[in-house]
Amino acid sequence: MIRLGTRGSALALAQARSVADAMIGVEVEIVPMRTEGDRLADARLAVVGGKGLFVRDIEEALLRGDIDLAAHSLKDLPAEPPAGLVLAAFPPREDARDVLVARRPFTLATLPEGARVGTSSPRRRALLLAERPDLRVGPIRGNVDTRLRKLLTEEWDAVVLAAAGLLRLGLAPEHVEALDPERFVPAVGQGIIAVEARADDRRTLTHLEAVDDAATHTCARAERAYLARLGASCNTPMAAHARLDGGALRMTAVVASEDGRQVLRTSGTAPAAAAEALGRELADGLLARGAAGITPLSPVGTSTR
Repeated sequence: MIRLGTRGSALALAQARSVADAMIGVEVEIVPMRTEGDRLADARLAVVGGKGLFVRDIEEALLRGDIDLAAHSLKDLPAEPPAGLVLAAFPPREDARDVLVARRPFTLATLPEGARVGTSSPRRRALLLAERPDLRVGPIRGNVDTRLRKLLTEEWDAVVLAAAGLLRLGLAPEHVEALDPERFVPAVGQGIIAVEARADDRRTLTHLEAVDDAATHTCARAERAYLARLGASCNTPMAAHARLDGGALRMTAVVASEDGRQVLRTSGTAPAAAAEALGRELADGLLARGAAGITPLSPVGTSTR
């Protein structure tokens, strides 16, 4: 029996079930857990400590041996796992794009002037305002179902969500626009499930070999190398999206000011084997153009240029 820890939300449980189903020749018990982020459901993440609050309690349980592995949304994870833990597997990536879900049949381009759009992501806020400075963008918390309900019951004209969450939950709102990932660049790791285990647990690591998708793993390596080099967090308005095109790894990245008035963009291509190098190179390019001057960053390591 392998114990798989996860948050107790409907989306987290759906992700955990997909990991359990992919594990061959072993029985898996899913262990729902309540995290500090869940307990602070009404607080603004940037104020109380960021999305790391959704994984810290689960990682501590993993280190204690209360569970054998954990399933997370990769975009919730800091750039480096705690000592003794490894990100051991990445199942195939779901659609990485953001989507605009509107109350009425509007797109981002056709929303009325001054429309109210809900998101608690500094990245989404910055990219929305870069495209539409007239929008009134405000924080909205809760799981996917909660945010969709607030769209219908509160004074929002639209909300921005991850396409992956809607797909994994089987939800199909009526008015949805998928946003171009080259322009509205997704969060680092968006659409990817990360499976975390103890570094010395060979039995569990062996079972996870069947779960790992090579293409997704390569993209995750590139995006997280970018995140680590910038010294950014989930509260930083920055993004990166990598995808494999044959043997070539192509990646788009952005850093913005939270008000969307300053946006630095870059892109590059490298062999799949050079995933981390590509991520660091794009981060270096943005840093050289003044990225740390438009949003708080703490660059880690030395330039690859």
